[in-house]
Amino acid sequence: MDEQIRLGISSCLLGNEVRYNGGHQLDLFITKTLGPFVEFVPVCPEVECGLGVPRESMRLVGTMDNPRLLTTKSGIDHTDRMQEWARKKVRELEQENLCGFIFKSKSPSSGMERVRVYRPDGTGYVGTRPGMFAELFMNHFPLLPVEEDGRLHDIALRENFIEQIFVYRRWRKLVADHFSTGDLVAFHTDHKLLLMAHSITHYRTLGTLVAQAKKIPRVELVSRYESGLMQALRLKATVKKHANVLQHMLGYFKTVLSAEEKQELLDLIENYRKGYYPLIVPITLINHYVRKYNEKYLARQHYLNPHPTELKLRNHA
Repeated sequence: MDEQIRLGISSCLLGNEVRYNGGHQLDLFITKTLGPFVEFVPVCPEVECGLGVPRESMRLVGTMDNPRLLTTKSGIDHTDRMQEWARKKVRELEQENLCGFIFKSKSPSSGMERVRVYRPDGTGYVGTRPGMFAELFMNHFPLLPVEEDGRLHDIALRENFIEQIFVYRRWRKLVADHFSTGDLVAFHTDHKLLLMAHSITHYRTLGTLVAQAKKIPRVELVSRYESGLMQALRLKATVKKHANVLQHMLGYFKTVLSAEEKQELLDLIENYRKGYYPLIVPITLINHYVRKYNEKYLARQHYLNPHPTELKLRNHA
């Protein structure tokens, strides 16, 4: 697919000087490494709801169930302004064909999680929750992949998010192309190993759904498959799960590999399991065998090439 993935993003992460102090939070991984493969749709809740730059900083104050968005020193309440703007904004974003969103961590408007809610009397905070815009966005788009800049420094969370956005883009294209039952079967087949690396249970449940596709109304089918697909991908693909998938792929070469080749691959899988090698090592050898022996079923599997190699997401032990 040649078209870029469209991602919503907190504007300051692109280097735009929209922070309360007139600064930015440029993130080089997002802009330089991920940037060539996506098209960003920048959003700054504070500026877009009418607040200037620079401006007084804000924080969430009150209870966990009903926090208010107040300026830090003067205590001006911008809750209603922010919520009115946010409700309108998410409806506008429905037209942007987004495949995900990257939020600014710790922001009282855009933090995905762990944003402090302070006590009105100034004696500390009562807990943490999402920022005001981020919460409304996630409730409006419950299946859309979301992350925040701080968590993207965790390589496992980074890979999981990027894997999700590529799968979601393929799914959205399938739906836009008015898929046939055969197209859905092909999609599910091509994502088999990827799904297995996240959740065998979800893979089997989705398989049952696909088998009944002709009996289910189209709108319901799309909704149920998309929900199960994205729920599965939110579950982490662990080393154990990956090793099981690698062992599964080895079975496709049992009649063509020599005893020495089988043992070499088994050793690579075991060393990956023990944390000595990154996932890219056994994957590279399997991809070699897929080409060498023209293994057409595995060649279709997105698991072997889930995202651009340049992102180096499988290069870490």
